[in-house]
Amino acid sequence: MRQLGVVPLPRNYELFYEAVTAGNKELSDALSALGARPTQKQLDEIARRFMLRPNEGDADAARDSITTKLDEIITLLKKERSSMETYSKILGETSNGLGNRQSITREFLEKIVGVTATATRASIENRSHIVSSITNKSEELREVKSKLEEYRRLAETDALTQLQNRRAFDQAIAGIYDSNRGIAFGALILADIDSFKSVNDRFGHPVGDRIIQIVASIMRSTVKERTFVARTGGEEFAIILEGTGEEATARVAEEIRQAVMEAPFVNVAKGTNYGPITISLGICMATQAQGPDDLYVKADRALYASKSAGRNRVTRFSALSANNFAKNWLIYRGD
Repeated sequence: MRQLGVVPLPRNYELFYEAVTAGNKELSDALSALGARPTQKQLDEIARRFMLRPNEGDADAARDSITTKLDEIITLLKKERSSMETYSKILGETSNGLGNRQSITREFLEKIVGVTATATRASIENRSHIVSSITNKSEELREVKSKLEEYRRLAETDALTQLQNRRAFDQAIAGIYDSNRGIAFGALILADIDSFKSVNDRFGHPVGDRIIQIVASIMRSTVKERTFVARTGGEEFAIILEGTGEEATARVAEEIRQAVMEAPFVNVAKGTNYGPITISLGICMATQAQGPDDLYVKADRALYASKSAGRNRVTRFSALSANNFAKNWLIYRGD
């Protein structure tokens, strides 16, 4: 990114990370075609095409629209307040006039009735107009709010799998440590498709993408509906569990491993079998870490232990020996 002169924004990091780790050739080619010093508009357009992410300008426009609508509502409320103050003043003056009984005449009463009726009619009409205007503005606000929620959903959704993405995962894992309950009953499972590089090399990236989608679907259907599941990059996944102990967490991880191992990865039309496909998993409880970063590192260590022990297995961080565990990142060159 530095060599290409790309501004180091989070959304640009996400774009290049997706191009590099997911092996998306079309995305990589599109970025390469921009050459040196691409504009942010060009990068955002590519993000829209390949990652189904809303243009940041759309979200900004929606936020500006909400601000404008709120300002308009405040202006209407101030107008209503001014109108009511004027009406109150007229009623006060009328009351004072009626208090002086010696000056009351037929002509004076007719004048008071006329002024009061006119003021009341104007106040009612003005209030009706303001209520209608506020109702319309409120409806417009609901529509803009709905757009913003959709933009947020897209911004936190992985385009390939429709799981949550790395941005959403970073927020969710940090949230574990926002409460004592989250720490006491929170757990992280990291999963990685075994030998995925060889799958891409043998069958091509489109097949690799389809395998990622199938694995993602298996994970999503194996856990409870409200469980947080994310694709954190390439062939890597993360699951955040709430309200579970270590034994229950290990059972969930084992169910996922078993389901992936037993799933058919076959192209029925061509009769090609892309399997067997397996995954390795590592788990760590929130109580075993000092914070979100430490939790991720320790779950990743457990995942690496599964890889180094032969893949297609679940490892708990609590089972690792600190004395004989040394991470060697070269093992990932084979996956």
